[in-house]
Amino acid sequence: MRILLALISLCLAGAALAETVVPVRTLRANTIIAPGDLTLRSADVPGALSDPAGIIGQETRVTLYAGRPIRPGDIGPPALVTRNQIVTLNFTAGGLRILADGRALGRGGAGDRIRVMNLSSRTTLFGTVLPDGTIKVSQ
Repeated sequence: MRILLALISLCLAGAALAETVVPVRTLRANTIIAPGDLTLRSADVPGALSDPAGIIGQETRVTLYAGRPIRPGDIGPPALVTRNQIVTLNFTAGGLRILADGRALGRGGAGDRIRVMNLSSRTTLFGTVLPDGTIKVSQ
Protein backbone atom coordinates (compact mmCIF):
# COMPACT_ATOMS: atom_id res chain seq x y z
CA MET A 1 0.00 0.00 0.00
CA ARG A 2 2.86 2.37 0.82
CA ILE A 3 4.46 1.74 -2.56
CA LEU A 4 1.20 2.51 -4.33
CA LEU A 5 0.78 5.77 -2.39
CA ALA A 6 4.39 6.72 -3.13
CA LEU A 7 3.87 6.13 -6.84
CA ILE A 8 0.67 8.17 -6.89
CA SER A 9 2.27 11.09 -5.05
CA LEU A 10 5.29 10.95 -7.34
CA CYS A 11 3.06 11.12 -10.42
CA LEU A 12 1.03 13.99 -9.01
CA ALA A 13 4.02 15.93 -7.68
CA GLY A 14 4.66 17.66 -11.00
CA ALA A 15 3.66 17.07 -14.54
CA ALA A 16 6.53 17.11 -16.98
CA LEU A 17 6.23 19.93 -19.48
CA ALA A 18 6.59 18.98 -23.09
CA GLU A 19 7.92 21.25 -25.78
CA THR A 20 5.34 22.78 -28.09
CA VAL A 21 5.98 24.49 -31.42
CA VAL A 22 4.79 28.10 -31.59
CA PRO A 23 5.22 30.80 -34.25
CA VAL A 24 7.60 33.66 -33.44
CA ARG A 25 5.43 36.12 -35.39
CA THR A 26 1.86 36.21 -36.65
CA LEU A 27 1.50 34.16 -39.83
CA ARG A 28 -1.46 34.93 -42.08
CA ALA A 29 -3.50 32.16 -43.69
CA ASN A 30 -1.99 30.67 -46.88
CA THR A 31 1.60 31.40 -45.80
CA ILE A 32 4.35 28.83 -46.32
CA ILE A 33 6.08 28.17 -42.98
CA ALA A 34 9.87 28.71 -42.96
CA PRO A 35 12.35 27.52 -40.29
CA GLY A 36 12.75 31.05 -38.91
CA ASP A 37 9.00 31.31 -38.26
CA LEU A 38 9.00 28.71 -35.46
CA THR A 39 10.37 28.22 -31.97
CA LEU A 40 9.91 25.68 -29.17
CA ARG A 41 8.24 26.62 -25.90
CA SER A 42 7.88 24.52 -22.75
CA ALA A 43 4.18 23.90 -22.34
CA ASP A 44 1.80 21.00 -21.87
CA VAL A 45 -0.86 21.60 -24.52
CA PRO A 46 -2.88 18.52 -25.52
CA GLY A 47 -3.15 18.14 -29.29
CA ALA A 48 -0.47 20.71 -30.10
CA LEU A 49 2.37 19.84 -32.48
CA SER A 50 5.82 19.29 -31.00
CA ASP A 51 8.03 18.49 -34.02
CA PRO A 52 9.08 21.52 -36.09
CA ALA A 53 10.43 19.29 -38.89
CA GLY A 54 6.89 18.21 -39.76
CA ILE A 55 5.66 21.80 -39.89
CA ILE A 56 8.34 23.50 -42.00
CA GLY A 57 7.24 23.76 -45.64
CA GLN A 58 3.56 23.38 -44.77
CA GLU A 59 0.98 26.10 -45.48
CA THR A 60 -1.12 27.81 -42.83
CA ARG A 61 -4.85 27.17 -43.18
CA VAL A 62 -5.75 29.83 -40.59
CA THR A 63 -3.92 32.80 -39.08
CA LEU A 64 -1.33 31.61 -36.55
CA TYR A 65 -0.62 34.06 -33.74
CA ALA A 66 2.81 34.50 -32.15
CA GLY A 67 3.29 32.36 -29.02
CA ARG A 68 0.15 30.25 -29.50
CA PRO A 69 0.48 26.48 -30.07
CA ILE A 70 0.03 25.07 -33.57
CA ARG A 71 -2.56 22.30 -33.95
CA PRO A 72 -2.72 19.75 -36.80
CA GLY A 73 -5.79 21.36 -38.42
CA ASP A 74 -4.05 24.75 -38.58
CA ILE A 75 -1.61 23.65 -41.30
CA GLY A 76 -1.61 21.51 -44.41
CA PRO A 77 0.23 20.83 -47.65
CA PRO A 78 0.88 23.87 -49.86
CA ALA A 79 -1.87 24.67 -52.36
CA LEU A 80 -1.21 23.54 -55.92
CA VAL A 81 -4.47 24.92 -57.25
CA THR A 82 -5.98 28.34 -56.52
CA ARG A 83 -9.52 29.56 -56.97
CA ASN A 84 -10.42 30.47 -60.60
CA GLN A 85 -7.30 28.77 -61.97
CA ILE A 86 -7.71 26.91 -65.26
CA VAL A 87 -6.90 23.23 -64.58
CA THR A 88 -6.91 19.94 -66.45
CA LEU A 89 -9.71 17.57 -65.46
CA ASN A 90 -8.75 13.90 -65.66
CA PHE A 91 -11.49 11.26 -65.85
CA THR A 92 -10.44 7.60 -66.10
CA ALA A 93 -12.75 4.58 -66.22
CA GLY A 94 -11.46 1.21 -67.37
CA GLY A 95 -9.49 1.82 -70.56
CA LEU A 96 -11.15 5.20 -71.22
CA ARG A 97 -9.34 8.42 -70.33
CA ILE A 98 -10.86 11.87 -70.88
CA LEU A 99 -8.99 15.12 -70.38
CA ALA A 100 -10.85 18.44 -70.33
CA ASP A 101 -10.26 22.01 -69.27
CA GLY A 102 -11.90 23.18 -66.08
CA ARG A 103 -11.95 26.06 -63.64
CA ALA A 104 -11.11 25.50 -59.97
CA LEU A 105 -13.87 26.78 -57.68
CA GLY A 106 -11.72 26.33 -54.60
CA ARG A 107 -8.15 26.16 -53.41
CA GLY A 108 -6.33 22.96 -52.53
CA GLY A 109 -3.14 21.00 -52.16
CA ALA A 110 -2.31 17.45 -53.19
CA GLY A 111 -5.02 15.10 -51.95
CA ASP A 112 -7.58 17.83 -51.21
CA ARG A 113 -11.07 17.49 -52.64
CA ILE A 114 -12.31 20.66 -54.36
CA ARG A 115 -15.16 21.79 -56.61
CA VAL A 116 -14.37 22.36 -60.28
CA MET A 117 -16.40 23.43 -63.30
CA ASN A 118 -16.03 21.77 -66.70
CA LEU A 119 -15.57 24.71 -69.09
CA SER A 120 -17.22 23.07 -72.09
CA SER A 121 -20.37 21.75 -70.37
CA ARG A 122 -20.49 24.21 -67.42
CA THR A 123 -21.10 21.25 -65.11
CA THR A 124 -19.88 21.55 -61.52
CA LEU A 125 -18.00 18.49 -60.23
CA PHE A 126 -15.89 17.45 -57.27
CA GLY A 127 -12.37 16.23 -57.82
CA THR A 128 -9.16 15.38 -56.02
CA VAL A 129 -6.02 17.46 -56.59
CA LEU A 130 -3.16 15.28 -57.84
CA PRO A 131 0.53 16.06 -57.12
CA ASP A 132 1.01 17.41 -60.66
CA GLY A 133 -1.84 19.96 -60.24
CA THR A 134 -4.43 18.13 -62.35
CA ILE A 135 -7.84 17.26 -60.93
CA LYS A 136 -9.02 13.65 -60.90
CA VAL A 137 -12.79 13.50 -61.23
CA SER A 138 -14.88 10.39 -60.84
CA GLN A 139 -18.47 9.29 -61.33
